[in-house]
Amino acid sequence: MSRPATTTDTRRRTTDTRHRTAAACLLVGALLIPALAACSGSGDKDSAGSASASAGSSESAAAKANLTVLAAASLTDVFKAAGAAYEKAHPGTKVTFSFAGSQELAAQVKQGAPADVLVTADTKTMDGLKGDTNDPKVIAKNRLVIATGKGNPFKIDDLKDLADTKIKVVLAAPEVPVGRYSRQILDAQKIDVKPVSQEPNVRAVLSKVELGEADAGLVYKTDAETAKDKVVAVDIPDDQNAVASYPAASLKGSKNPAAADAFVTWLAGPEGQKYLQEAGFQKP
Repeated sequence: MSRPATTTDTRRRTTDTRHRTAAACLLVGALLIPALAACSGSGDKDSAGSASASAGSSESAAAKANLTVLAAASLTDVFKAAGAAYEKAHPGTKVTFSFAGSQELAAQVKQGAPADVLVTADTKTMDGLKGDTNDPKVIAKNRLVIATGKGNPFKIDDLKDLADTKIKVVLAAPEVPVGRYSRQILDAQKIDVKPVSQEPNVRAVLSKVELGEADAGLVYKTDAETAKDKVVAVDIPDDQNAVASYPAASLKGSKNPAAADAFVTWLAGPEGQKYLQEAGFQKP
């Protein structure tokens, strides 16, 4: 026969039940902590992944763009080759060039022509556009030569020969960088040359000589190199010559500012310099 439960027994059972409940709660808590930590870690990873994806998307947007580059006429050949290389190294980017005399390019910028990068054949023209460009970088230098017809029929040896009125000399217009450099070196040597025409850019001067419409003209060394099968380049001594600097800058009105800056940086870097120097341009 069982004995009736006492007050002490009841208290003991109540205490045991509380202990078992507390232990169960501790166990559940122990099991939940790793799960919560895992959830928290997953959230951090998802957040980091989202940030990484966002950064990657931003970089991709900067890399992929349609760039319009306004460039001095003397850069025509080298920039076509360099532009193709840039597009290959930056999939999704298209580079379109517009070549002209630096003064023409400056006028286009001032008129608000849609473009991303400007490269001129002199610092003076670039300096006149400070309100429209970001900080420029000089990417190359150049010097002048006398371009004569094939075989140099007039046996032109130096600048003084250009003063002979029997020789038809063509120069670039005074507002064109190469035209300004030409008059600078002629004036320094006190040589009076009366050109038969004044052209809007250096390629127009070269073309006149190539076609036989002029006997000689002052052009950049790199331009004469592009037509060495049609013209003869007569070197001008350094102490009688002028050095042309080529600054490049992204335009403040560019719709692709990151991509424009990246292209200018590339031109000033090892890859861009390789193309420029192989074409005969001097180091900046």
